[in-house]
Amino acid sequence: MNPLFEIVGAVAAILTTLCWLPQIMKILRERKTSDISLGTNAALATGISLWIVYGIALGSLPVIVSNIVTLVFILAIVGLKLRFG
Repeated sequence: MNPLFEIVGAVAAILTTLCWLPQIMKILRERKTSDISLGTNAALATGISLWIVYGIALGSLPVIVSNIVTLVFILAIVGLKLRFG
């Protein structure tokens, strides 16, 4: 595979994984989650879990790792939603 594609994929994985940090920080700062949809985040967590399975099937470490980290962030948001509801 072209190394440029690997770089594009790595940058995409980093951006889509780290994009959840501002949301987590905002929730922790404001202790407010009324604008967060539990259903949407639950569906997203399910989809991310399937991406992890897909990454394992392909043996793609970048897909596996980035989606595991993303899943941790989404589950943190769900946990905060349940706590601060």
